[in-house]
Amino acid sequence: MSENPRTLPPEALDAWAGALRDRFGLAPEDVPTALVLDLARDVANEVARPAAPLSAFVAGLVAGRAGGDPASVRETIEAVVDLAEEWQVSESHA
Repeated sequence: MSENPRTLPPEALDAWAGALRDRFGLAPEDVPTALVLDLARDVANEVARPAAPLSAFVAGLVAGRAGGDPASVRETIEAVVDLAEEWQVSESHA
């Protein structure tokens, strides 16, 4: 079985997160990798896979507008996950 070159082992994901932090001058606590991955998983499972990156983008935008500190990021991600867990496809969402 061949490995998909786009599937990152944990150490490569850590390296990518480090590269993003370096490029944009972010501290490790500014990039809560596990929290963001949990958000993506929960949204993908509760809403739809394509909703995961959109949700991560919106969470970042909202957290940034709220100040961008780690507490704002965590609070915003938790709100998105709560919304995903409550999500039910209905005519009002279609």
